[in-house]
Amino acid sequence: MNPHPSPSPTAPPRSDVSTGVGLIGLVGLFGWIAFCRAYPEIAAMLSLGGELSGARGVLSGPLAALAAMLFTAVPMALWSVLVDKVHLRPSTGIDWSLRRPLPDVMPVAVVKLVGLWATWALLATFYALARWYWSGNYVFAMEVLSIAILPLVVLSVPYVIWLDRYLVEPRDGAFQFGAFVLGGGVIGREQWDRAGLAKHWRAWIIKGFFGAFMISILPPGFAQIVEADPAALLANPVEFITLLVTLLFVIDVQIGTVGYLLTLRPLDSHIRSGNPFLAGWLAALMCYPPFVWGIIGPDQQILSYEAGTPGWAHWFAGNTALLWAWGGVLVVLTGVYAWATVVFGIRFSNLTYRGVLTHGPYRFTRHPAYLSKNLFWWASVLPFLVTGGSVIEGVRNSIFLLAVNAIYYWRARTEEAHLLAEDAKYREYHAWMESHGLITAPLVRLKRAIVGGGVRSPEETHPFPAE
Repeated sequence: MNPHPSPSPTAPPRSDVSTGVGLIGLVGLFGWIAFCRAYPEIAAMLSLGGELSGARGVLSGPLAALAAMLFTAVPMALWSVLVDKVHLRPSTGIDWSLRRPLPDVMPVAVVKLVGLWATWALLATFYALARWYWSGNYVFAMEVLSIAILPLVVLSVPYVIWLDRYLVEPRDGAFQFGAFVLGGGVIGREQWDRAGLAKHWRAWIIKGFFGAFMISILPPGFAQIVEADPAALLANPVEFITLLVTLLFVIDVQIGTVGYLLTLRPLDSHIRSGNPFLAGWLAALMCYPPFVWGIIGPDQQILSYEAGTPGWAHWFAGNTALLWAWGGVLVVLTGVYAWATVVFGIRFSNLTYRGVLTHGPYRFTRHPAYLSKNLFWWASVLPFLVTGGSVIEGVRNSIFLLAVNAIYYWRARTEEAHLLAEDAKYREYHAWMESHGLITAPLVRLKRAIVGGGVRSPEETHPFPAE
């Protein structure tokens, strides 16, 4: 242990994402939701629909949910460029003064396009082979991606050529994979390296796996919000609280999906690195389909913590004041969870480093989403209260939910290890939170009191090697 650790910084470093990005995204999303809800009145006012005017309804279908991403993403992108001017940051890897001649750009750009298209082809093959992508909500995601692939291929040509004129180092991961695919024919194998390939594929596996999942869950919640009648639900606290929670999850999903799909260097939202630790991947993938289906869930999964648990609405039924109060707690917890996604703006995604966040709920704890989500499960499920009077079932539920909490703690630790190894700014933020974080600092002091030991630097405390 370093006997003379550097003092904790007196203020957190500046966040790489401004508050305005997420807020303007919310404005765009709420504006679209309002339009979809008011569409029957708008259509009547504009005399749309003709003989079918009586059949007009709100816009709550899957395509409307997909369009919500556009109304969320465009304002955030414009704010990032016009207000925050992120395209001028050195972290983009772009030097706008370069402007290379096209003949100098084309050899590298062609190889990069080969790598990009080959990557998409392999992801498409994976989608085709993995049967869970062709049932349930995933079918919508597959339909969207099947339609999107042709315009993506076409638009990638001018985009790659244009961007390569200004990139400081155009031989990125896509180039490395393109060189690998072409082998020793068009380009020598000495021009690609194993580290570049690994970095490229970590990023694209993350985008491919989580992007499809996020698209698949867009429509259900969006439809509920657009079709809901909040005034009619006010008399029922459970239904009204459920609607508010659903709205907050819709916010999380919409902005989160934009984050997975909008990974562009000119927006400084590119994936700088994917988590290189196997433990990080295991911890994250356990929490998402298809892996979660056999581990965590309401039926007979390994860590099922909902056996015989009717939940908070059942146990507090008949006490209106308590239902509103407890429901308010659930809304606050879900609100923190959504807030933790909103402050990412266009940079949200699992297992990636895309800059450092130090504002919003990240001013109080390094992992506000995980903390609020796990507390929400305890407060909503009440796993220790079961029907049938089985004490052992309540004990099982509680132990299994603690195990799920441990998985999220594991995820948090692996994410910290990744970011501590990547960015000095995160190490500064980590140190500041240990001493000043409203939630983090007391927990750190409690841990030190229990396990002993003095103050340690972030480099000494993270549990995994840098490589």
